[in-house]
Amino acid sequence: MLVGDDQPDVRAALRLLLSEAGIEAEEAGSPGGVLAAAAEREFDAALVDLNYARDTTSGAEGLDLLERLRAADPDLPVVVMTAWATIDIAVRAIQAGARDFVEKPWENARLLSVVRNQVELAQALRRARRAEAENATLRGADGASPELVAESPAMAAALALAERIAAAGAPVLLTGENGTGKSLLARHLHARSPRAGGPFVEVNAGAVPDALFESEMFGHVRGAFTDAREARAGRFELADGGTLFLDEIGNLPLAAQAKLLRVVEGGAFEPVGASRTRRVDVRLVAATNADLEALVAQGRFRQDLLFRLNTLEIRLPPLRERRGDVAALAARLVARAARKAGREAPALDPDALRAMEAYTWPGNVRELSNVLERAVLLAPGPRLAARDLRLGPGPAAPPRLEEMSLEDAERALLRAALRRHGGRVLEAAQALGLTRSAMYRRLEKLGVRPEE
Repeated sequence: MLVGDDQPDVRAALRLLLSEAGIEAEEAGSPGGVLAAAAEREFDAALVDLNYARDTTSGAEGLDLLERLRAADPDLPVVVMTAWATIDIAVRAIQAGARDFVEKPWENARLLSVVRNQVELAQALRRARRAEAENATLRGADGASPELVAESPAMAAALALAERIAAAGAPVLLTGENGTGKSLLARHLHARSPRAGGPFVEVNAGAVPDALFESEMFGHVRGAFTDAREARAGRFELADGGTLFLDEIGNLPLAAQAKLLRVVEGGAFEPVGASRTRRVDVRLVAATNADLEALVAQGRFRQDLLFRLNTLEIRLPPLRERRGDVAALAARLVARAARKAGREAPALDPDALRAMEAYTWPGNVRELSNVLERAVLLAPGPRLAARDLRLGPGPAAPPRLEEMSLEDAERALLRAALRRHGGRVLEAAQALGLTRSAMYRRLEKLGVRPEE
């Protein structure tokens, strides 16, 4: 990060403190030096003094520096510090775009907490933008993601609704079977919203261990619990100014639902171990393949939380209900698979298209993508025929239980339970007598995906 202060001993102390915390610091001794360094390279954050040699008390020189830094790079988090702290200067600094304010002499723990939070926020935003740039290279000529084809009436209606509500700030609930593209549509909503320049943070709500839910979502302060050696920003704070996508929301335990409800209602939360309430501006998009109304009736999902989440609801149709999209989807997905493989895109024979349109696609678009990627890699020639897709009557009968290894038997039981419950992880876990967290650990360990 970039450190700006006109006193060499202050810069040395900050460099040592940050270095011990694993944060590399580059120093500058004047406003001009700060601006020159910021122009030469990209920093995760800047920590700059408000008072320099020309004016040691008013903060005017530092406020001017702050405004010029923000003008040059609006995404650079800037934390200001001064020994002449007044409420007026603090307010003016925040109004000018500072992310936080530190008074000299500083408390090491607070300064490090502030800096770490801003560095994490900046890195999260940078990761999101890199991911968006990578996704852009895989899009079609019209700028749409390959899976967001909407030539069929069912998908066209869903995408049209998404376009109408993208600019709204209200929560959105995406429903549909596994593999229908809920994550892609969440990103599409973010990209079409006024928050497109902010972070997009994705969380698999069902995979967060119960004991870590608060820390993961709301963050924690140093010393909040045994392993909390340093402060950490939660997902809500990382998504501030952008979109937070909560996938598998139907698998969230009731206790976690109650904690989530407060933040959804007011945008306020306390990091674990903190006494100060924090507020964030986050657009929430949730997704599930479960019937939340049925879960409410069973007492397994809070009705008040459902009312907050489904202010706007979009149902994504399964691929069997949008067969008119199969040909266009296949063309885009083949082109994407070929680019990834570094080869020319093979043509699709008519018999391959007929086979794909006749198939039921229980794994939906995700299954179609996997099938075509495998076919592109393994096809012997410049064309893909129906036989290259391997969509025959199905695999051979599995071996008997007594012929399986322990891992294979457990894998078969997991898949059977998921099939019986339509890929709904929580219901499958309960049928097997497992907790939600234990189920996810087994799925990850054995390489089983819910949509298989």
